[in-house]
Amino acid sequence: MKRAHHQAFPSAPRIGTICKPAPFDYDEEAIREREACNYSQKITLEMARAGKAPRAVRVYADGIYDLFHQGHARQLMQAKNLFPNVYLIVGVNSDAMTHERKGRTVMTEDERYEAVRHCRYVDEVITACPWTLDDEFLEKHKIDFVAHDDIPYTTGSATDVYAHIKARGMFVSTERTEGVSTSDVVSRIVKDYDVYVRRNLARGYSAKELNVSYINEKKYRLQNKIDDLKKKGKEMFEDIEGKRTDLIMKWEEKSREFIDAFLMLFGRDGRLTQYLTEKKDSVMMALSPPSSPKAGSQSSEDCSSPPAKTSRFDFSGRAGASLVDDDYSDDDDEEPESH
Repeated sequence: MKRAHHQAFPSAPRIGTICKPAPFDYDEEAIREREACNYSQKITLEMARAGKAPRAVRVYADGIYDLFHQGHARQLMQAKNLFPNVYLIVGVNSDAMTHERKGRTVMTEDERYEAVRHCRYVDEVITACPWTLDDEFLEKHKIDFVAHDDIPYTTGSATDVYAHIKARGMFVSTERTEGVSTSDVVSRIVKDYDVYVRRNLARGYSAKELNVSYINEKKYRLQNKIDDLKKKGKEMFEDIEGKRTDLIMKWEEKSREFIDAFLMLFGRDGRLTQYLTEKKDSVMMALSPPSSPKAGSQSSEDCSSPPAKTSRFDFSGRAGASLVDDDYSDDDDEEPESH
């Protein structure tokens, strides 16, 4: 029915913990609450605003609430906080009435009922509520005020459906939340139709469920595969880049360790320098050739004269040497005998 998108008013304190959805108007809890209300005690707008109402103020808001979004929730929050003590009743239009008066919905009526009754600001939900409110409906549900934005709401006629409510002083305006509506959400889906079809095909929906032709299904599936390949390629390159960065970091770390080790060993104050300094004399002696022996201990005569020549058979030192000499020695000075 009416588009309900509004900005928030300051929130009034709530008592208790919300642990279950709001009841429908035909549920026992809602019936007890309605029967306990003394509707003969009429509450004026001044009394309600001043917080002087003798009972809870029953405020009614209605709408289609298709694709329930934050604009809907803000409208209901405003309605709940119009007065200090509000019992908020929300009417939701049926599928039949909505399709006749405004157009097709995305969600079914049961889905829309459930969405609204799970909103924290709602105290009671009226299903299949009327498009135009009459006195009988107001009396049946003991409604004190009706909340909606102040823009005249007309559907196919020049008459504001809230005109008689305003005339009775029962209308309280709320503010619209601009920039968000069910129509806006639907427009986003239609604008990116291909994207959402491919999304649902990838999630297991059939072409028949999405009302897509065979050729378009193959086209969308091919596009999905191409996107998957692009994604995997991007992830692969990102992985390679990450590994390359990690490798460079490790190389820098190892190179610093190598430089430190090199300087520790070969640097000016390194271990090798200290070792060479400490062992300099030993190293020099090891690397230098040995000196030649001195000849001063021998006499010049011994050094210059060769050793004495001896006979091949020298028996001078043996016993009987003189006999040998007398018998067998050749005398070069004796002349041979003449015969």
